[in-house]
Amino acid sequence: MTTPEPVAVLASGGVDSAVLVAHLAGRGHTVHPVYVRFGLAWEHAEEAHLRRFLAALDDRPARPLSVIELPVADVYGAHWSLSGVGVPDETTADDSVYLPGRNLLLLAKTGIWCSLRDVHRIALGTLQGNPFADSSPRFFNGFADLASTALGHELRVETPFAALTKAEVLELGRRLPLEHTFSCIAPLGEQHCGRCNKCAERRKGFAEAGAADGTVYALG
Repeated sequence: MTTPEPVAVLASGGVDSAVLVAHLAGRGHTVHPVYVRFGLAWEHAEEAHLRRFLAALDDRPARPLSVIELPVADVYGAHWSLSGVGVPDETTADDSVYLPGRNLLLLAKTGIWCSLRDVHRIALGTLQGNPFADSSPRFFNGFADLASTALGHELRVETPFAALTKAEVLELGRRLPLEHTFSCIAPLGEQHCGRCNKCAERRKGFAEAGAADGTVYALG
């Protein structure tokens, strides 16, 4: 049997990327979870949850978490993701949470990380219906071609969950410690706020999957 190639998984700590880490590790892949710190308002809580989730994967271990520093304050300025002011709430549309160039930034430095460690695959937990241009097959394929040329290192960008909804991903991860995942953009300490756009998306996903939501929401 051929051993699957190693894969770097961009792990944010949210349900989608957390389930992706466990899914690939469970299929025998050598999984390198990578967390990129931008300096966003929710990252302390997010990273803490991610570390707890990874530690709980006793039966399908991944490699230790790698952290890449890529602060964006110099270009984002007073953007809500750094300031915490005007955070999109549960009444806002999905595109209100767009972070300019997020996937471009995530992939650029992670691609260099991969080239220095002889890893040729980067996987993201992008789902069906993602509305952002930097989550499209055109973008991912174009980035892979450009990075492969720039680095002299073949690189592929994969989105194994691109045909799935969040409810379907939750079903796939039903037996995982999903209480350790994190989806909030306005946390209170390390708790989900319960009122932001991402908390609303999380609640909806669990409800549609018919799965128990063990999340503690600070605001009910």
